[in-house]
Amino acid sequence: MVAVPHLGLPSRPRADIVPESLGSAEFRADHGVRYAYVAGSMYKAVASEDMVLRMGRAGLLSYFGAGGLRADRVVAAVERFQRELGDGPYGVNLLASMENPAKEAEQVEVFLRHGVRRVEAASFIRPTESLVRYRLTGLRRAPDGSVHVPHKVMAKVSRPEVIDTFLAPAPRQLVDCLLADGRITAEEAELARQVPMADDLCAEADSGGHTDQRSLVILLPDTLRQRDRAARDFAPAGRVRVGVAGGLGVPDAVAGAFVMGADFVLTGSINQCTVECGTSERVKDMLQQAAVQDMAIVPAGDMLETGTRAQVLRRGLFYPARANKLYELYRRHDSLDDLDPRDADQLQRRYFRRSFEEVWAETRAYYERTNPASLEKAERDPKHKMLLVFKAYFVQSIRLAMSGSAEQQVDYQVNCGPAMGALNSLLRDTPYEDWRSRHVDHLAELLMGGAARVLSERLHSMTTVERRGQ
Repeated sequence: MVAVPHLGLPSRPRADIVPESLGSAEFRADHGVRYAYVAGSMYKAVASEDMVLRMGRAGLLSYFGAGGLRADRVVAAVERFQRELGDGPYGVNLLASMENPAKEAEQVEVFLRHGVRRVEAASFIRPTESLVRYRLTGLRRAPDGSVHVPHKVMAKVSRPEVIDTFLAPAPRQLVDCLLADGRITAEEAELARQVPMADDLCAEADSGGHTDQRSLVILLPDTLRQRDRAARDFAPAGRVRVGVAGGLGVPDAVAGAFVMGADFVLTGSINQCTVECGTSERVKDMLQQAAVQDMAIVPAGDMLETGTRAQVLRRGLFYPARANKLYELYRRHDSLDDLDPRDADQLQRRYFRRSFEEVWAETRAYYERTNPASLEKAERDPKHKMLLVFKAYFVQSIRLAMSGSAEQQVDYQVNCGPAMGALNSLLRDTPYEDWRSRHVDHLAELLMGGAARVLSERLHSMTTVERRGQ
């Protein structure tokens, strides 16, 4: 444990309000952690092995950013976690892949083969066959009559219709399919009726990356009520814990989440600006300078065709404007040949810095290997081909940011929410202003210790006023 810097926070917490007392005791016991605090996953190992190990050694839970990685990289990471953490807490992200279900199935196969006990399910609009398989594998009746569930699922959610699916048992059609194929046992299929799809729901508010831009103070209470309503028809849903993410960059915000009933809190954006984060030093330097107003909403590159939105860093970058322009061009045109010549020239010279033919050659090779069906569609449908070419810019922008390319810094894609700016403001003129002094577990101590202090001070203030009024 590290000492929490004062940073202008109340200095005399009540003895009964300590970081270990915040949130759900069941969450802490179930995951074997000190605090009801999670460092969430971030794509392509931005939430890195070092981040997961640092948190695990501190007795805290974090999820490895497995999205977008090859299976062998994920296997190597899991083996390292098991070797260095033993039974310590860790989890791995499972990113929904509507376009390529085989990728999702491959990840689940890795998790089951290598004994991954915790998964953070992200971007799911409903449980899929692969996620259901992970959840149900290993279900058995315990001696006390309860159902032993070895595979824990934390689902990131923000929409009521998605929340409902994770409070319910696995869809029977998927269970029957898995049973018929021999991928689960008859006992697992039967016990599935008694188990909700998630142990934990993380209600995502104004988060970095994919976002519905929900308000935390509306989303969290509404999700808690939805959980309680679901329990009337399916009692096990009442045991599903509800936490919150998005906008949690300072102790006051964390304290507010717990006051509203959060069982746990999850941070994301702020952890990018730490020593352990897997992104480049150039990105960390940029994030360290960010203020709360330095974010923008753009199309999410992996779901460009649906108009799904993402929140990114705007300060000093052309990426937000270019991402929005690509989306508008996709909406207005039916093929690359249909583009205005001036737009086509600008995209090739300034966005891609190479010809459409060169971009397509690389894209084609990738889809031949990973998703032949999408490639076949592109060969038939010029608009789909244009979509895949445009998506290559979004992939390129992630690679540039992670590599720290100086030549194309303006094209960096850095998923980030305003919590980053709030934390920077808090840490200004302290030893933690420089990201090189920030460690992911230290931020956990700062936020949780600070939240306990804030709650102590507010409670003291309210009780003092009450006594004066008597």
